[in-house]
Amino acid sequence: MLGLSYTGCYNAKVEEDETIGDKNTKDYKDNGDEDEMEGDEFGGRYCVFCSKLDISRKRVIHGPQFFLNIGIYVVSQTCTNDQRDFLIGMKNNLKFNKTSSKTLVYWNKSSNCCSWEGVTCSKEGRVIGLDLFNESITGGLHNSSLYSLQNLQTLNLAYNDLSSSAIPSQFGRLTKLSYLNLSNAGFVGQIPNAISRLTRLVTLDLSSISMLKIENPDLATLVQNFGELKELYLDGVNISAPGNEWCQALSSSVPNLRVLSMSGCYLSGPFNSSLSKLQSLSIIRLDSNPFNAPFPEFFANFKNLTSLGLSSCGLNGIFPEKMFKVLTLQTLDLSYNKLLQGSLPEFLPNGSLRSLLLSGTKFSGALPGSIGNLKMLSTIDLSGCNFSGSIPKSMAKLTQLIYLDMSLNEFNGQIPSFSMAKNLTEINLSRNNLEGSINSTQWEELIKLVNLDLGNNSIEGSIPMSLFSHPSLQKLRLLNNKFSGGLQGFNVSSYSLNTLDLSSNNLEGPLPVSVFKLQGLKFLSFSSNKLNGSFQLDEIQNLRNLSSLDLSYNQLSINYNGTASFLLFPHFSTLKLASCKLSKFPDFLKNQSKLVTLDLSRNQIPGEIPNWIWKPNNLIYLNLSYNRLVTLQGPFWNLPSQLSVLDLHSNQLQGQLTHLPQVTYLDFSMNNFSSVIPTSIGISLTFTIFLSLSSNNFHGNIPRSLCNASYIQVLDLSNNSLSGTIPQCFNTMSETLGVLNLRSNHLAGPIPDIFLSNCVLQTLSLNGNLLEGKLPESLANCPNLEVLDIGNNHFEDVFPCYLRNISSLRVIVLRSNKFFGPIGCDGPNATWPMLQIIDIASNNFTGQLPRKSFSSWKAMMLTTKGLEFELVKILRLFTSIDISCNKLEGPIPEELAAFKSLYVVNLSHNALTGHIPPSLGNLSQLESLDLSSNNLTAEIPVHLVDSLTFLSFLNLSFNQLVGKIPQGKQFATFSNDSYKGNKGLCGYPLQTECTSDKASPPSATQKARCKISTTLIGFDWQFILTGLGFGVGAAVVVAPLTFWEKGRKWQDDSIEKILLIILPKMGLSYTGCYNAKVEAEEDIEDENTEDSEDEDDNDDEMEDEEFHGRYCVICSKLDISRKRVIHDPQCTCHNSPPISTSSSSSS
Repeated sequence: MLGLSYTGCYNAKVEEDETIGDKNTKDYKDNGDEDEMEGDEFGGRYCVFCSKLDISRKRVIHGPQFFLNIGIYVVSQTCTNDQRDFLIGMKNNLKFNKTSSKTLVYWNKSSNCCSWEGVTCSKEGRVIGLDLFNESITGGLHNSSLYSLQNLQTLNLAYNDLSSSAIPSQFGRLTKLSYLNLSNAGFVGQIPNAISRLTRLVTLDLSSISMLKIENPDLATLVQNFGELKELYLDGVNISAPGNEWCQALSSSVPNLRVLSMSGCYLSGPFNSSLSKLQSLSIIRLDSNPFNAPFPEFFANFKNLTSLGLSSCGLNGIFPEKMFKVLTLQTLDLSYNKLLQGSLPEFLPNGSLRSLLLSGTKFSGALPGSIGNLKMLSTIDLSGCNFSGSIPKSMAKLTQLIYLDMSLNEFNGQIPSFSMAKNLTEINLSRNNLEGSINSTQWEELIKLVNLDLGNNSIEGSIPMSLFSHPSLQKLRLLNNKFSGGLQGFNVSSYSLNTLDLSSNNLEGPLPVSVFKLQGLKFLSFSSNKLNGSFQLDEIQNLRNLSSLDLSYNQLSINYNGTASFLLFPHFSTLKLASCKLSKFPDFLKNQSKLVTLDLSRNQIPGEIPNWIWKPNNLIYLNLSYNRLVTLQGPFWNLPSQLSVLDLHSNQLQGQLTHLPQVTYLDFSMNNFSSVIPTSIGISLTFTIFLSLSSNNFHGNIPRSLCNASYIQVLDLSNNSLSGTIPQCFNTMSETLGVLNLRSNHLAGPIPDIFLSNCVLQTLSLNGNLLEGKLPESLANCPNLEVLDIGNNHFEDVFPCYLRNISSLRVIVLRSNKFFGPIGCDGPNATWPMLQIIDIASNNFTGQLPRKSFSSWKAMMLTTKGLEFELVKILRLFTSIDISCNKLEGPIPEELAAFKSLYVVNLSHNALTGHIPPSLGNLSQLESLDLSSNNLTAEIPVHLVDSLTFLSFLNLSFNQLVGKIPQGKQFATFSNDSYKGNKGLCGYPLQTECTSDKASPPSATQKARCKISTTLIGFDWQFILTGLGFGVGAAVVVAPLTFWEKGRKWQDDSIEKILLIILPKMGLSYTGCYNAKVEAEEDIEDENTEDSEDEDDNDDEMEDEEFHGRYCVICSKLDISRKRVIHDPQCTCHNSPPISTSSSSSS
């Protein structure tokens, strides 16, 4: 009778917004008594009428242009004079924008008011419906003649701009209203109690953008008279009520409720079971409320439930599988409840589920093959969960599928065909463990496919050329896979492709000319492949829409002859040509006014840095490291105000440094600057969080003005010739400074007592100075300290047991000082359970090796079974004990055998006695064992031969060992030097033959002098640890510089951060790799750039939160977007893409 149309909000397919109920399509006939038109005759406004999925298909949103036009249409076209006068009076009193008005502006006295746009009348000529949706009304509702329209049954004032205006209490006079929509009308403050007098309401929509509140009166008072209410929308209204309060308020007052929409209302949990009384509920939308409670199992008893939205609610516990058995359920959104666990059950045939949104939860396990029974499924978002196993082939039966996102899981196996889903627009299977190959037939029938993302998997084979000319495809991301072979030419039949990312594969051959005919391209990356040959940079002039180009880290020789006009080149926001054999700055850069990111690192550009390089006003990131630059043109006074990252390290810049630019991240390390550090340096460091001047020729004192750098997180002045003392004022940086690296200078005096109670220091490296005195006990105020390196100084102190409560300590280096007394700490608590490297060699420690301390170093008891790595293994993968060159005595503790992660043991040059414990054979990862120059007796345990299969260095010389030297495996590779000075030993490789089973007793042997050196094939621990320590804090500095959008799935975050920015200047390589995959570096677009035509382009720029990684630790650092680890191509490991951008002090 009312002309209502019902379209349902369950289909995930997003169509153009439609207005529900065209009031010009049918006439309304009623019995003439408008007072008898009860609320039940008005279907009201359901979520199903006006809800859809957002652009990401990840949540249901309420469309602002979706409102109910109640189909009340009249035969009579004549309104009464009083009704017309009320409307004209209301119009004259309202403040609205006549230019944008589509309704009010056409009202006039000369015509019948029942024919006016937005007005609905009864056949008696009384106004019963008024629709002023989006009329730009800004005021005039107080004391309005609107409230004289006593017959009004429907009123829509949604999406106006009545800001700073409370809801007038006069609305309570409109007692015949069955439909009231004041959503997003700009009202603020408390919802008046007068609304509760509208007892005939069937639909009430007061949704707001955090501007309205229900406090006094509370929710129970507001809804107490709404016995006929079927739809309630309070999204964004601040209710701030606990679970028992809001649940009981609704269950006791609105028994007929069908639609409950209260997203973002600050409701808390737990859910009260009284809500189960509302058995008519069909749609429940409670997203973005801090419930922080388990999922309410009684929701499975709602037999009419069609749509359930509980995203971002802090749900925890295990999701009940019986919810999937609610036969009417069509939409389920549980996304972004990161503590919610669950799995998918077997699905019955012909299930009604259409949208399944579980992204950002802890759902796990395999996908059941019966998922193919959900024939109506159109939207699947399982991104960022813990699903594993293969993708079921039965998903090919999901013919209604439109949107599929299964990224960031652990799926493996091959990619099934989705060719039967003819309407599929997006496929995202990135960041899994998928393998196999792909072929052109998998995608040819998907004629509506817009986005295809298979990045960060292990897919191999060739790339089907037909993808480049797919008629509808706009974004193609195949980065970080194992695609190989050359890119052949292809026919360009479509210009729809705007994003092409093939970075970090094994592609070979020249760049295909066909790519530069894809004139719709905005983002293009071929970085980190094996492409070769020469490339003329002028080719890119054909791509007029291109805003981001990355050709870095191939074997290309990029040529630029400078003959083309600057104006013919596209306007870039991101240009990365690292390691492209450039020999000069391309001239066309002079005209690039929109540049945000420029990376010309690792080229062969000599001479001076031109002034015009600083001209782009939007320039945020500039990396010119690893070139042959010698001088700077002009001072740093006129740098772009937006510049945040400036990396000039590893050049030949020289002379005096008189002024520093005001940037956030500044790296001038590995140059030839020779001057004092400017005394006014602090003026330029107001907002700096990363500063490295290491490995130059700076001399003089450390300026006190550095203490003005109140946001500094990483300070590296190492490897210079600085003298004087450490400034006392460094205590002002205690709240922010995470890394302090002053090693290899000439600093003297004591360490000042600068560590306050709010200390956040993670790395302290002072190795190789002239420091003396004692360690300040205030260092115990730094609970996050992970690396303490004070080796090679003149400290005279006891073992630092006052640091025993710093449980995060992983590395302690006290080597070559004057520490004395026993080592180890008394007390009930474990000391440094995370400790993995301890080097206290060349001190004056006495006493026995501390068995109790050994047993507390739990991190050394881990194993890394089955992993193969190069020499340097830091933190998780490297543990070491060096207690050499002291005066320790007693036996070797048996507890040492529990340290199954040990790679290096050096107990040499002490006074240890007893036998070599056979249990040392348990150290199966051991590569270096030095027990030389002690008083060890008895035979060498034969057990060591069969167990220490990785041993590459052995020194048992100058002890009192006897018997035959064991033979076999690694022991067959050691020379005479490993055993000399033991008169009782015999057999190969010694020249002394064994004449009997019983060797002669040993005689005293002169011991070799203690040398301050390492036993691990000449490795200098101080050298390693500085790189390690610097990495700790360089990770600290990364977060404030990030540009990512969402983060996710961090692996052992605290450890990975330490490893991400290890300095390549250490000259170390490391191939230990982790499980997750990295997103290829994508550009940072300027959001004001004219080239950015659609919002989806932002997805190409800055993702997340997250360092996912196959990390090459020592060779790696972070890119400008801080999304992933990048690799120093001079290292031998290439498990992560060798793209050098922002750096810590790298080489």
